[in-house]
Amino acid sequence: MVRSVFLRMMLVVVLICMSVLSACTTKPAPVEPTSNRETPDTWWNQSVFYQIFVRSFYDSNGDGVGDFQGIIQKLDYLNDGDPSTTSDLGIQGIWLLPIHPSPSYHGYDVTDYYAVNPAYGTMDDFKQLLDEAHKRGIRIIMDLVINHTSEDHPWFQQALDPKSPYRDWYIWSKEKPQYLGPWSQVVWHMSPTGGYYYGVFWSGMPDLNYQNPKVGEEMEKIAGFWLKDVGVDGFRVDGARHLIEDGEIQANSDATHAWFKDFYQYVKGINPDAMLIGEVWDSVFAAVKYVKEDEFDLVFDFETASAILKGVGSGEARKITDAINFNYGTYPLGRTAPFLTNHDMDRIMSQLGRDEDKARVAASVMLTLPGVPFIYYGEEIGMIGTKPDEYIRTPMQWSGGKNAGFSIGLPWIGIKDDYPEKNVEQLSVMEDSLFTHYRRLVQVRNQSRVLQMGNILVVNTNDPNVYAVLRTWQGQLAFIVVNLGDEKVENLVLNRMDGISDGQYTLVPIFGEARSLSFSVSGDSGFSDLELGEIAPYQTIILAGE
Repeated sequence: MVRSVFLRMMLVVVLICMSVLSACTTKPAPVEPTSNRETPDTWWNQSVFYQIFVRSFYDSNGDGVGDFQGIIQKLDYLNDGDPSTTSDLGIQGIWLLPIHPSPSYHGYDVTDYYAVNPAYGTMDDFKQLLDEAHKRGIRIIMDLVINHTSEDHPWFQQALDPKSPYRDWYIWSKEKPQYLGPWSQVVWHMSPTGGYYYGVFWSGMPDLNYQNPKVGEEMEKIAGFWLKDVGVDGFRVDGARHLIEDGEIQANSDATHAWFKDFYQYVKGINPDAMLIGEVWDSVFAAVKYVKEDEFDLVFDFETASAILKGVGSGEARKITDAINFNYGTYPLGRTAPFLTNHDMDRIMSQLGRDEDKARVAASVMLTLPGVPFIYYGEEIGMIGTKPDEYIRTPMQWSGGKNAGFSIGLPWIGIKDDYPEKNVEQLSVMEDSLFTHYRRLVQVRNQSRVLQMGNILVVNTNDPNVYAVLRTWQGQLAFIVVNLGDEKVENLVLNRMDGISDGQYTLVPIFGEARSLSFSVSGDSGFSDLELGEIAPYQTIILAGE
């Protein structure tokens, strides 16, 4: 008992240090990746995903709301299915934000898990979207919102009656418990029929009670319906860490982990190729357990996303490489999803002060990391947006014409004012645009097994503004070198003294302008004083070979 208490106390200390790093005198020592780690050889580890908010992507019928037919019409923009063409983005996976009926614009308060939002189309429309995507080699995963329902869901409406059999599908208390939620929010809400119900996010989304086995059984049935009857390729599970509360423990409870272990096996039993990715917005220490214990195939890498933003914003490469050293040494290789921002965050272009050069290098870092990269729709054209959430989910800017080419009708929310300059039509034909940068990076990654599957090693440089890493896979190497600064580096030198297999290597540029490099490694000694030469401000160079 004493030992258990001591370990818990030590864990608390570590977590505090991680969250207030600047106030700590020490930090956890980096854990270096080892050469024998391997990325799972799955379809998603060969893919770059694109996150779509259906309401805002493309409106096919002029009602001002995006829809399934609109996505179908724009699939060739993501991937035209022809590997010989280079005009599409090269996307191989789509994550759809909630598509169920809902009283809200965002859809995270579901009223029917077996139907689609009629504003987006019919179930037949959705199945057509799946078919057309699959023809192009694109897989589709959908948001699975199982922590809570809408207060308008028939289950909850019946549960308001204390005598209803659905009462126990939710979490109730006669008296209001005197504690707040994980981010100091109110979590106990007064019921119109007496007592209080638990809702970790807000009163309009009451949490389901997974201590009741019938709830878990129903959620498995729902997952099975979308996998077997409809044909989706997997799920992104919303708010995963909050699934089951244990008193005042409102995140990452033992019961939550146990349930997801069973759910993972259930999903894989239906379709072993189905992908499960969890939203675990928490520390590396908390998130890693979900993939180490095979509760999810992937978790989103929030801490590395934050580090990329800080490093790119300041021009300090170490802010990113320190995170890589620690995070990628902690997570199993290939079991994370790197990203820059998503639907819950201010858009990356807004966070970087609309600096396109910095947005470029942020993309360079993210799209060359291990794992499964996710691009938030519009990120590739530099769309802007800051909270509240509606303003980071505005319509896609397709052209400089009326309503940014999104709809012939009045859009459900206003278009950003910069659409005449920031739109797909204009940027897709510009050789030096942010869009072109994204497109080339995705296509390079699609053609490179070492970028998809390889380990990652931080490479030391003689300039603090230069980010440099080495990806290694089955005797192949790839250097990724990015100048995060606004000044040219005249004589860049690279050093890495371990972690590379013996051999003679010749690396040639596959992205950006640079000279080829040849060097030898003997006795697992790595390399020193490897001269790359000049690198321009905000330039990205990728060299690969064996």
